[in-house]
Amino acid sequence: MDALTDRDAADQAAVRPTRLLLGKESLGTDVLTAALDRVRTTYERFDHVCVSFSGGKDSTAVLNVALQVAHEDPARLPLRVVFFDEECISYQTEDYVRRVANRPDVDLEWWCLPVQHRNACDADHPHWWPWAPEAADLWVRPMPPEALTHLAGFPVEPSEARMSIPDAAVHLVHPFDRYGHTAQLMGIRSDESLVRRRSLAWVRDTQWIVPKTPAVANVYPVYDWSTSDVWTAPALFGWDRNATYDVMEMAGIGHHAQRCAPPFGEEPIRDLWMWGACFPELWERMCERVPGAAAAARYSRTELYGYGAVDDAEKPPGMTWPEYLRSVVESHDDPKVRAFIARKLQHMLGRHHRMTTEPLMPRAKHPVSGMSWASLVAIARRGDTKNRKEVMQPPGKDAFPRLRRAYDAERREMGL
Repeated sequence: MDALTDRDAADQAAVRPTRLLLGKESLGTDVLTAALDRVRTTYERFDHVCVSFSGGKDSTAVLNVALQVAHEDPARLPLRVVFFDEECISYQTEDYVRRVANRPDVDLEWWCLPVQHRNACDADHPHWWPWAPEAADLWVRPMPPEALTHLAGFPVEPSEARMSIPDAAVHLVHPFDRYGHTAQLMGIRSDESLVRRRSLAWVRDTQWIVPKTPAVANVYPVYDWSTSDVWTAPALFGWDRNATYDVMEMAGIGHHAQRCAPPFGEEPIRDLWMWGACFPELWERMCERVPGAAAAARYSRTELYGYGAVDDAEKPPGMTWPEYLRSVVESHDDPKVRAFIARKLQHMLGRHHRMTTEPLMPRAKHPVSGMSWASLVAIARRGDTKNRKEVMQPPGKDAFPRLRRAYDAERREMGL
């Protein structure tokens, strides 16, 4: 019960960058009070406030915090909630969203659109589109009766450039002539990953309000909540929640690994196997629906997908490491993905050479840049379009003696 009220400074507050280690500092209050105050500030600054809801534990926290503030002024009710149904979700998630939609203090929009999703399971098919009309015979679940399937301006036909959920949300779901300046309350937390922490490292004052267009901003009221907070709050306050997590708990999956979103991106595929174990009624259709899903469930934690013992990877004989890296990049079928990976690798190589004059080693990561040829190959193989595994810059020269010893040993082995 103390998780929300009496945490030490390491778990409590706004994140502050300290080079590699993005530390935290105390705000002098508990995270629930801070989140409520942020939502109140949001209502003061925007014409319209809504919740971007996924049915997951983080957006559950945002929903309940927002509802508590909305009930302080009856004019704010019902609270508008926007849910993008991503098709490959559990029936427990669907049931939970339906319970939320049936609340009298909630006005929920249930969007079922063929938004573009990343498919890291198959390099030849780098995207998939939930609820795509041309794949109706392969849909994992029946179309929900609450579904909204037409959004003005959204390209539906497969020949058109379909939008992602963030693009559709900020450009189409909140028209200015209807809502004015809109705030999307979102369940983004710095504790979710190093990438999230880095992206929120500069949060100060009201910088948890991030403008996306002149009319729409993302708002992160629970950005400083820990994983224990989002698990404690429903039990502490009696909030309804998604039973998907109960199924995953019974399967022995840890809290940090439990996700209710589709598992086909670069990061989620490492736990793709658990969908077959937890939701067998969906798994067979998921394998038919998304190319490469079955193979990724079996091999996602191996070198084939850029996981596992990547530092022990060997390049093909007769190729240099730059040639091998280039061939891995070119193996991606989608030219946009290839271009993205190439730009990112060029940026990372440039950063290494700005930080040190020492060469990259095949496997041992450099103690200053944190890079090796094998680690770059792993990033290229995975695609990693969301920068989940981009190497973080260590805090200074030779900050990690272990890395320096391994690097020097491999360099001696190569006679350099």
